[in-house]
Amino acid sequence: MIRVLPAARAGRGPAVRPALHQAASLLLGYPDADWPGRLGLVRTTLEQLALPEAELMLGFCDSVASVTPLELGARYVATFDRSRRRALHLTYYTDGDTRRRGGSLARLKGLFRDHGWEQDDGELPDFLPGVLEFAARCPGPGLAVLVEHRAALELLGHALAKFRSPYADVVRAVCRTLPGPAPADHAAALRLARNGPPTETVGLAPFPPQGSRPTEGARR
Repeated sequence: MIRVLPAARAGRGPAVRPALHQAASLLLGYPDADWPGRLGLVRTTLEQLALPEAELMLGFCDSVASVTPLELGARYVATFDRSRRRALHLTYYTDGDTRRRGGSLARLKGLFRDHGWEQDDGELPDFLPGVLEFAARCPGPGLAVLVEHRAALELLGHALAKFRSPYADVVRAVCRTLPGPAPADHAAALRLARNGPPTETVGLAPFPPQGSRPTEGARR
């Protein structure tokens, strides 16, 4: 089902960030049968925004405009489901495949519930398109979740750029919507890029509490 984007005008008014987050949510979702309509809706909204974040996402729209949903779906799977460093599940970068991840997922689900938001797509609560939709509908707490996982987002954007995926521009645009420079997050992203996320399997002793980041696979 195609979702209606929040109303937004050119500039940086209060509705602009939610509109950008909703646009990114729709673009990062799996390109199923409604993809052509979804892409057209997002493009129409982004063209109204004279912002660099919107330009980045419009670049993505241009790059996939002539790709069929079937072909783009195959690219989506190859991009997000087959690499641990290009995961769309945020808690993978903080927790890996550890018992601790269950607690992180439960906290996210509780936060959504506290704000009257329930996912209806069967995805885990840390799935980036779902988190972005939450941020569009509940800007305050949603933005806080994105900021908390900024290092993961920056690492994901870097991995997508290295993979030469047009999805890198969408993630880069999301990072640019987050407030202020974050050198500590950048350092964490670089550390993760060198060392990778924890690999301990679920059910073993918790991973030592030092860094943080979530599991792989965009559609797990």
